[in-house]
Amino acid sequence: MKRNILLILLIGVVINTFAQIAPDKYYIQFTDKNNSPYSIDNPIEFLTQRSLDRRVRQGIGIVENDIPVNDAYIQGVADVGVDILNPTKWLNGVTVYTTNLALIAEIEALPYVVSTVKFGYSKNYISDKFEKVNMAIPNTDLIMSKSAQSMDYGYSYGQIEQLNGIPLHDDGYQGEGMVIAVLDAGYSGALTHPVLAYLFENDRILGTKDFVYIGGSVYNDSEHGKMVLSCMGGNLPGEMIGTAPQAKYWLLRPEEAPHENIIEEYNWMSAAEFADSVGADVINSSLGYIDFDNPIFNHTHGALNGDSTVVTRAADFAASKGILVVNSAGNSGDSPSFPYIGAPADADSILTIGAVNLDNQRASFSSIGPTADGRIKPNVMACGEGATIATGTDGVSTWGNGTSFSSPIMAGMVTCLWQAHPEMNIMELQEAIKISGSYADDPDDFMGWGIPNFYGADSILTSINDNIFTDSFITAYPNPFNNKIEVAIDIDSSETASFELFSLSGNLMISEVHSVSNDNNIIQLSNNVNLLRQGIYFLKVVTKNKATVVKLIKE
Repeated sequence: MKRNILLILLIGVVINTFAQIAPDKYYIQFTDKNNSPYSIDNPIEFLTQRSLDRRVRQGIGIVENDIPVNDAYIQGVADVGVDILNPTKWLNGVTVYTTNLALIAEIEALPYVVSTVKFGYSKNYISDKFEKVNMAIPNTDLIMSKSAQSMDYGYSYGQIEQLNGIPLHDDGYQGEGMVIAVLDAGYSGALTHPVLAYLFENDRILGTKDFVYIGGSVYNDSEHGKMVLSCMGGNLPGEMIGTAPQAKYWLLRPEEAPHENIIEEYNWMSAAEFADSVGADVINSSLGYIDFDNPIFNHTHGALNGDSTVVTRAADFAASKGILVVNSAGNSGDSPSFPYIGAPADADSILTIGAVNLDNQRASFSSIGPTADGRIKPNVMACGEGATIATGTDGVSTWGNGTSFSSPIMAGMVTCLWQAHPEMNIMELQEAIKISGSYADDPDDFMGWGIPNFYGADSILTSINDNIFTDSFITAYPNPFNNKIEVAIDIDSSETASFELFSLSGNLMISEVHSVSNDNNIIQLSNNVNLLRQGIYFLKVVTKNKATVVKLIKE
């Protein structure tokens, strides 16, 4: 949890341990993965079948960074005498703990070690970044659920109705068969809270893993993760229903609540790798990183370009594996010096979520864009001012303020939408969600594409397959495309063909006519292709006797 990310409402945060404070933690970078016992030809040895199935559905192959860190390298580092913390296969390194600086010099001398990074000091105290929850009784006339709905949403009705998510729930899409990995700071109170009892009683908590205190319990230290989880997995009729009450969950902790240290970005990387390996479909991360206890690690706005920070790279790695990552935008929007989103909210392949109130107005604290490279962020908005959350041992509050809560509200609805359309990939889902947004015609850096209409996004995704002619006589490539589209036409005659590129919302973006023949059957479309926004497009090609439509994705 971050000062700039988590404008949260906590009761009684208790931090019980300060073992292994970050000045004695290091990152070790390895040279390669040579002589690994693992191979991309046999991925079942290091990825679950569920993880492999998710990739197959989206046409994603196994590559070298999927291979675990070489066990011999990790053992060699351990033999020096340091404690192993978390390997990261995507970076090909490992974090370690030691109080003996001489051991780090020995590690640096190992032939398979490139470099080491010392994470710097961390303040040993509980900061004042946690605010109390106002436990006033909510106005039930405004937010209690309507009796006509299939579920009794209680106080959470408004935040789901705002996204037009209730029709999806009524159609039976409540997250069944989907897996969400929650990356947070701790889940204190989750085991006994009545809003979450359904998850534990029905085996919908698949497991936990602590990346901060290795081998520890995630049910200590902070209740922030419990609040976040309740926005998705809550299921106490008449009190609170989450956006994905029938999903299953992994509860992971990469965040050390009392500290602000760059090692947490590496922990996030390792946690996302774990989520990938166990087959999570969606990651919710109500975390973000800008300022640290040691200011030499602070991120400038220039670093928030979608490529630079460790945690942003981790988020994009996760997306490249077919995981839909949903991340809070941050709570710095009313800061005069730094109103911008943090990392990994700047990642270009994830959904970044800002906060609105139930009157559809942007919360003043909700962080804004653009990214350093000029992209619009946040992507979309959900309730994060006056959100309904589980608090304490048995409380439900409607005073939850922060993008920490708008993110899981969105993540749960995204999960239900994907359940309804399992054939879609993560970019298609994100594009449909944005196109359904209240600001889709004019997105900006305060509201992004606005508040999505999830039943509308469901209709958009349904229409995609209806718009594709399966008897295609063309091949369009590359797909996904970036700066160009080339079209190969299977044709014997010499004639004229029309090429029309439509956006997902039906707008005509490019219209061209070209002469084609057996000898001239590869056409490159206009250079205006590079000006198109990211998203889904349909290319319609018509010749004298044939017509077809193919789906393309702009990176």
